[in-house]
Amino acid sequence: MVISLAKRCLPLGRCIYIYLSLLMMLSLSSCQQEVSWLEPQIIQTYPHDPAAFTQGLVFDDGKLYESTGLNRYSSLREVELATGEVKRFFPLEDTYFAEGLALVGNKLYQITWLNSTVFIYNRDNFSREASLSYHGEGWGLCYDGVSLYMSDGSSLIRQRNPADFTILKTLSVNLDGQAVDQLNELECVGNYIYANIWHSDTILKIDKNNGKVISQIDASKLLSPEERAQLDTEAVLNGIAYNPSSNTFYLTGKWWPKLFEVRFVTKPHQ
Repeated sequence: MVISLAKRCLPLGRCIYIYLSLLMMLSLSSCQQEVSWLEPQIIQTYPHDPAAFTQGLVFDDGKLYESTGLNRYSSLREVELATGEVKRFFPLEDTYFAEGLALVGNKLYQITWLNSTVFIYNRDNFSREASLSYHGEGWGLCYDGVSLYMSDGSSLIRQRNPADFTILKTLSVNLDGQAVDQLNELECVGNYIYANIWHSDTILKIDKNNGKVISQIDASKLLSPEERAQLDTEAVLNGIAYNPSSNTFYLTGKWWPKLFEVRFVTKPHQ
């Protein structure tokens, strides 16, 4: 089609101009990627402590680790997936409000909201081995095998060095060119970061190389309307963990009575 149009263009300069313009249009259209809509397909439902103000969730080698928030109630936990029973528990000092959680090797990293502190624990015995400081608020945290990624409630995700928590790179998250803020709990999976938007039922799948949202996940049907009616307004979706052996995710929320094992599938058109 381009060649046939070019042959009919006179003079030659105008012909070349149209030819190049068409090539540019085709190139731009091929670069644009439509953002898909997904939803969780529930595989299994497990009990979850309704007193846990979930801020971070990590699954590794059959074990579930959880960070819970609020001053005077913040903790680090190991939870038995099948029963929801808390197997190990480390309470934080009353002045700390715990947030996101990530596993780096054998160390659990737990950030705090306004305390500008990340605590580092030995996973095997839950002993607190070190702490590092950072500037600003701490919300979500995940690890991709090389770097940590941290959110602060804005549209920015900061890539950090696990050794000293220094910033390596700042990623601006955008949906169709528009910045998306209120990014909260994070989960790193391959080349993507999954992030839930605070006070919403939406999880974003983000390309960690450029910050572009490639999928939106509607998790609004995890809880029934009757279950939601019994919860506080702050009992929002918050908690994403990935199980690579089954390629499934674990999702829960603050003060939720349930934890869901899910797969993300294409959402049917309404």
